[in-house]
Amino acid sequence: MKKQILILDDKIAIAKIISVYLSNEFDITYFDTPVKGIEWLYEGHTPDLIILDIRMPEMNGDEFLSYIKKNGLFKTIPVIVLSGEESSATRIRMLEEGADDYILKPFNPMELKIRIRKVLK
Repeated sequence: MKKQILILDDKIAIAKIISVYLSNEFDITYFDTPVKGIEWLYEGHTPDLIILDIRMPEMNGDEFLSYIKKNGLFKTIPVIVLSGEESSATRIRMLEEGADDYILKPFNPMELKIRIRKVLK
């Protein structure tokens, strides 16, 4: 059975690229806002990993990460931040808030796949 990955990014092109490279190995679910992702989680879905952008509508990635890491139901789900935010302070903050990894956009899909495998070990 394939592991489930939830992608939260407001750009569908990112989700399509990730899906092309990962769909043979993982089941992919995509939402363009963190709010839709939270609704999906509360419907009883539990992904094995979340790929999260920072700058998004309705709720940003910082708020989403903080929310799930403080929630007893979701705090153990690993999160990889995939963002164009290059600031060292942002990367450090996201890792301190509970992100398991931080990858800058533009990204190499093969590197992302390797990092996902490492987080899911």
